[in-house]
Amino acid sequence: MDNQIRDNIYPGLRVEIVQKQDQRTGRLTEGVVKDILTSSPNHPHGIKVRLETGEVGRVQVIKSV
Repeated sequence: MDNQIRDNIYPGLRVEIVQKQDQRTGRLTEGVVKDILTSSPNHPHGIKVRLETGEVGRVQVIKSV
């Protein structure tokens, strides 16, 4: 699934995100989507989400559907 399309992301989905401070290294953080923060239907760098742990970042990998 495409991580750049908002309709592919929903609460409860397991994903890997890149947080702002990790963009240079590309370090990914795995978690479950709590909120979708991007309002546009798509975004070239990935949809911004808040995980259940409170971490915020852009979706890079969709782990489970």
